[in-house]
Amino acid sequence: MKYPALVVLLLAVALRAGEFTPETDFSALFNGRDLSGWHHQGGPDLAGLIDAGDGRYTVVDGAISANADKATHGRVLLWTAAEHTGNFVLRLEFRAAPKTDGGLFFNKTQIQCGDYSSYAFKEFKFYNPEDWNALEVTVKDGVARCTCNGELLVDALKITDPGAIAIEADKGAIAYRRLRIKPLP
Repeated sequence: MKYPALVVLLLAVALRAGEFTPETDFSALFNGRDLSGWHHQGGPDLAGLIDAGDGRYTVVDGAISANADKATHGRVLLWTAAEHTGNFVLRLEFRAAPKTDGGLFFNKTQIQCGDYSSYAFKEFKFYNPEDWNALEVTVKDGVARCTCNGELLVDALKITDPGAIAIEADKGAIAYRRLRIKPLP
């Protein structure tokens, strides 16, 4: 069966939406296709699923998306199945709808991640409202330094109990993609 060139092109673009190759020495925490390697606290790995079954998280266009219309559950966290202790660099991209509250958790310690223009970081110069933003967290000897699009968010956040990493959806729509980690000496 022959397919029109436009159909083939659209299929190729859709398949590539979730593709991402991490930088050298980084390992992907999210494969861009399903929730393998992620779970709800105390729950099984969501391997092979594109819907977390919580009414909140789904995989859409290569991102873990927290749906705003399902926000009735309040704070919902998805945790990495693997523990991440020691020193490392964590990189990811996020996109937040207006007034969205989300976050990145290192066990019990949180770094805010959401619509920075509507709360904690109103003075940010490089935040891109409703667009993708690059977050980088460097954890060294139990202290995290975090930047958003190269601008300092947090300089010395104490990580009291390292372990699993979680993404949070509390209020509004937020999406996370290109999550990757690199161990440091």
